[in-house]
Amino acid sequence: RLQRELKKLKEEPVAGVHATPLPSNMLEWHFVIEGPAGSPYQGGYYHGIIRFPQEYPYKPPSIRMLTPSGRFEPNQRICLSMSDFHPETWNCMWSVSSILQGVVSFMLDSVPAIGTITTSESVKRQLARKSMRTNLKDKTFCELFSDLIEDWEAVNFVVLLVLDAMQ
Repeated sequence: RLQRELKKLKEEPVAGVHATPLPSNMLEWHFVIEGPAGSPYQGGYYHGIIRFPQEYPYKPPSIRMLTPSGRFEPNQRICLSMSDFHPETWNCMWSVSSILQGVVSFMLDSVPAIGTITTSESVKRQLARKSMRTNLKDKTFCELFSDLIEDWEAVNFVVLLVLDAMQ
């Protein structure tokens, strides 16, 4: 099923989200949420992981965010109705796309849950500005999302030159 979902996701991507499985493990998907415009996350790139159980779609996946965002505790499982925290609410009709949409929606919310933290909008904006530099230290991110890095570097070329000159 995950192969079909990958094909569908390539044909109909979730707006502002990039996702792909590890080449060596179809059950581990990495994704990047581009911070939505008008939110304190705008301009940020947030790397996360969805780990699917062998029994998917009959059992829910675990979800973690790796990039500090001010919303999620980095590398901690996130408690969502569509995560392994709540197998009783899992719907086997949910897909990778619906999970990704759910994570984006939850990111923009402020409801506390396991795996979330509370910070100011100012902190979230600071973390958004630092997010790509944080991600560039992650080998898996660099391997899976080289196209995003190239796009980001093209847009931020002058900024990168200035920062390098200051060091």
